[in-house]
Amino acid sequence: MLTLYDCATAPSPRRARILLAEKGLAHDTVAVDLMKGEQFGDAYRQVNPQCTVPALRTDDGLLLTDNAGITAYLEARYPQPPLLGTTPAEKAEIASWNWRIEFEGLLAIAEALRNSTPAMAGRALPGPVGYPQIPELAQRGLARVQQFFVTLDDRLAGRDFVAAGRFSVADITAVVAVDFARIVKVRAGEPHPHLQRWRAAMALRPAMAL
Repeated sequence: MLTLYDCATAPSPRRARILLAEKGLAHDTVAVDLMKGEQFGDAYRQVNPQCTVPALRTDDGLLLTDNAGITAYLEARYPQPPLLGTTPAEKAEIASWNWRIEFEGLLAIAEALRNSTPAMAGRALPGPVGYPQIPELAQRGLARVQQFFVTLDDRLAGRDFVAAGRFSVADITAVVAVDFARIVKVRAGEPHPHLQRWRAAMALRPAMAL
């Protein structure tokens, strides 16, 4: 049985939850309370010294400690339905857009949040090492998030999916990014009609409720 180390309120493990659901894979869950700092406790450090979630333990004992590894493993081990594409062109397009959404979306949101929230003072980057906040990065991050919404809206004009004309991991990452942006008060609105249409369609997929 697969075991997911999870936190219900965090965006990164949500990506793994959605992926597992879209693959139709049952799994056990171990909750890690990030608000209480359980990721820094000795018990979880024994699981993942990087002190981050998600982590996935496979039924053969392999431990995967990031979404990139989890996605690659699950796609290779359980290829149906394919979420990383089937042809070389599809694989390239999906990988490219997934990376862009991570960099231009999720990382920008994290930049805005982690460099402005008092509770994250000294925790401007995830992981076991503490880093100070830089207020200017929060301002830049917010501007990047706003531009990300414009970029994604432009991309979705005339498209049902982010990449390759099919549902993929790029859509999963984009849903999580768009939803997570609310934490820095950025939401899809009237200037983003294509993004709004796509997000409404994604909401019809049961996995997106996770």
